[in-house]
Amino acid sequence: MNISKSQQRTLHALAQGGRIELVRDEDDGALVGADCWTREGWRLTDCDLAVFKALRRRRFVASKDGGPYRITRDGLLNLRSQLDNRVGAKRL
Repeated sequence: MNISKSQQRTLHALAQGGRIELVRDEDDGALVGADCWTREGWRLTDCDLAVFKALRRRRFVASKDGGPYRITRDGLLNLRSQLDNRVGAKRL
């Protein structure tokens, strides 16, 4: 299955214990954004509303009991393994 680089980065952050929190409009509660947080507390800039919607449509992320979105088993199975997901990192 084809997954974009930003979706891959988001799934890797989620697989390592991250979460996606939704940002809603205060007036009408409409969805205006999605923030992906790593387990260390860093915000992933690649994750935006379009990436979140694509991952949710493919059922790679899910929310449980109104909590933040986390990776599902389908998301883990479709994740391409990487030695290190840092950009430009090489193993010597």
